[in-house]
Amino acid sequence: MRTEFIGLDVDAITPFQVISGVVVDETKNTFTIESAGTDKMVPKMDNEFRFTYEGNEIVIRGSEILHRPEDRIKKVR
Repeated sequence: MRTEFIGLDVDAITPFQVISGVVVDETKNTFTIESAGTDKMVPKMDNEFRFTYEGNEIVIRGSEILHRPEDRIKKVR
């Protein structure tokens, strides 16, 4: 996926919990998700993310998007 994740609704599925909210920041290894009025930093590795994008639900393993956001957007398939 070569789009910007910041601003998208997400369910972060970790081995211990599901965190629902909006992506407010992204680094190479983490997403920061605003959930219930607090920001939670969730590692990409070993977790799964369910995004709502243009009315569609997209599920992505975090290990598939371990890139800096600016590099992922420029990436050629």
